[in-house]
Amino acid sequence: MVLSSQMPPFSYTRLSGKIKNNDNPVQEWEKPMKDKKRAQQQFCKNNCVKDPFINTPAIAITDRKIILSKRIAIGIFFFVNGFLYANWTARLPELKAFYDISNGTLGTLLFTTAAGALVSMPIAGWITGKYNNEMLTVLAGILFCSVIPLIPLSNDLWVARSCFFATGFFSGAMDVTMNGQAVLVEREWKKPIMSSFHALFSIGMAIGAGVSALFSRFHIILPAHFLVVSLAAIAAILSCARIIIRDPVALPLSITDKNSGTFRLPALAILPLGIIAFCGMTGEGAMADWSAIYMHTVVGSTESFSALAFGVFGAAMTIGRIFGDRLTAALGKNTLLLLDVAVAITGLSLSLLFPYAWVSMIGFFMVGIGLATIVPIIYSTAGNTPGVSPSAGIAMASTIGYMGFFVGPPMIGHLADIFGLRTGLAYVVGLFIVMGVLIIYTGKKQQRS
Repeated sequence: MVLSSQMPPFSYTRLSGKIKNNDNPVQEWEKPMKDKKRAQQQFCKNNCVKDPFINTPAIAITDRKIILSKRIAIGIFFFVNGFLYANWTARLPELKAFYDISNGTLGTLLFTTAAGALVSMPIAGWITGKYNNEMLTVLAGILFCSVIPLIPLSNDLWVARSCFFATGFFSGAMDVTMNGQAVLVEREWKKPIMSSFHALFSIGMAIGAGVSALFSRFHIILPAHFLVVSLAAIAAILSCARIIIRDPVALPLSITDKNSGTFRLPALAILPLGIIAFCGMTGEGAMADWSAIYMHTVVGSTESFSALAFGVFGAAMTIGRIFGDRLTAALGKNTLLLLDVAVAITGLSLSLLFPYAWVSMIGFFMVGIGLATIVPIIYSTAGNTPGVSPSAGIAMASTIGYMGFFVGPPMIGHLADIFGLRTGLAYVVGLFIVMGVLIIYTGKKQQRS
């Protein structure tokens, strides 16, 4: 039995099942039973599982099983994306030796990967507005898996650039489509679950890095390594393809419209969300590229100890995302975002003001906790923006946000050359403050509307 989303919370009556209009379904409800309280209790007991986090109608047990299968299927896509990404990036030193290139040339190749993702994100959002999102999610996933084994097949730089661009392109497309699917599953689940999907991505990266280390330890050649993990990833995607390739989820008319298939620039409602994502992703990029360097050059730690800095940050991100959904449901998106910003500012400020080894490590851990749920919440909010399809909304926000990976690290590097690395990372603290101001602004705007 399906419950109307228009009913008051926990107000259950029997439905006749008649639908008047296929475009805007309106269910006719029969008169409630005389003893309304007893009827509600009996209905819940027989058909429903009460949602303990959000005051919305519970989901019928049979529906919960179907939605759970969709949630697991989309979770596999997130895991595969992180797993494959970590597998090939963990062997970058060997790829560098295979191509026989300098650090600068390797940096150019990695920039090409990011450029591919940046190009594909708005295109993926536009295409999913016109065609079947489920099918495109599977297609993007398979193409991403298929291009990974091509990376070490030739040491010609033009071939390498093409492969790196294609890797970024299909990874970005997969990112947009699978997050769009996650928004749809979250709607049906009727409580926040977006952070759990991103936690699976982080877990996939951790496991992928470990698997890559094993292949490297036993001196497995790059083509064989990449082919094996890619085939395993394709098998995982195909195993759950049937679950998500179903009739499209019926969306409210406020979310989709006739013009959703046209190419669109970021909507004004999504622009602040994109800037928040930009600030958050700049922070993530700063931790990935500069945390170990800061520990070694500023704090004075050994290279081996400094390498733990990003690991500490990544572990904190994973922990924050595992518990992020419960915190979102308990506190609300806006309150949690403000707490996230406060924790991130405090953590990074602590590391910069007191450059001691363990103090800095604690600070980086706090930054990871603070940034953990920002992107999942922003993606969920952008995917539910009225007048924009989920994938298109996510594409708009992620395209702006992804610019943080382009602008952030070079900006920090230039500031570090002129004023020192502590000042360079202080730029990130400034962006966190901007992020907090924008969160307050969007929160007040939502309250007014």
